[in-house]
Amino acid sequence: MKKSGGAEKKKARRSSASVQNVSRDPGSDTPPRKQAAKKDVFQLFAEKVRDHKDLVSRWAVLQETRVEYFRGKDFVSFMKSHPELKETLESDRNLETEDIADTLLQKNLLVRCDRVVKTVRPGKKKLSTWPAHLEIFPEQVFSENDAFFAWTFVKRRPLWQTILSFIWPVLTLAICLFPVYPHRCKLIILYCCAGALLLILSLLLLRAAIFGAVWIILGKRVWFFPNILAEEATLRELFRFWPKKDEEERAKWTSRLFFAIVAMLVILLLRHHAPNEAARARYQKRMSNIIDDVLEWSPSLALSGMMEKQTVFNATENDNNFSNESNETSQSETETSADETESFGESDQHENDSI
Repeated sequence: MKKSGGAEKKKARRSSASVQNVSRDPGSDTPPRKQAAKKDVFQLFAEKVRDHKDLVSRWAVLQETRVEYFRGKDFVSFMKSHPELKETLESDRNLETEDIADTLLQKNLLVRCDRVVKTVRPGKKKLSTWPAHLEIFPEQVFSENDAFFAWTFVKRRPLWQTILSFIWPVLTLAICLFPVYPHRCKLIILYCCAGALLLILSLLLLRAAIFGAVWIILGKRVWFFPNILAEEATLRELFRFWPKKDEEERAKWTSRLFFAIVAMLVILLLRHHAPNEAARARYQKRMSNIIDDVLEWSPSLALSGMMEKQTVFNATENDNNFSNESNETSQSETETSADETESFGESDQHENDSI
């Protein structure tokens, strides 16, 4: 009975193995596990398109999340300029651009979005070309007409970001150890930081002065480095030099004249109440003293200063103890002399009485 049961089990295993072999695709030489591990071609295509520099994209807020998005018409023109990227799709390389985008939407690699603000703001001629806030569009279908598409997958982290993530803790520790640096290193760091701060403030004042002058004279809004104060911008957009195109209406000459008069009054007021040479010299001396205290501080000097304070404290305590002992000694001597005087007086009085 046991042998027959074992034979039935072996037959069942063989039959199940033969069924699995028949169910496989005879035309595919790749095992099923390797096919499952193979990455989707549309995923590879999406990563290549996103990493390409020629596809114009921006960052915006979608449901309290920062996303990178592009316009539908830019995607169409990009695919016309770079048809070689379709080779990544292998068997689907002959698909049209609209079909590729629809497939990306079906695979949740893209999501169609719409602008939150759909009305023209007061003082502007048209809607913003790149809105800062987006919302999900109800129909997830590709379109070129005023349609925005955001990437849904996480972008691969570049090597420089990985290196930077290891450098930040080291930099933080180096900043905390600034007081124990040698004097020469402190001077170099101080001058570099002061120069960087002066450069930033000068840049902001210069761009504000250019904006004010152009706005008062021509009525146009020209901001060089337009994204220098932006809260949400990439590193490339942050240091963009050329100003954006002014899409707002030209300001009226009455408002320009009013602000020109106000600016002149502010300049005259600041010049009238500017500090004199004596006040500037006092302020400079005070600041130089503070900076010198920071630069000249060192652990050895601090420890020696503490030891000197401890030595002075011990010496003062010994002097106090010595003075207390001397006072007690002098007081005891005084009492002894007083007792001797009294006894001598009593003896003299006793002799007089006896006479």
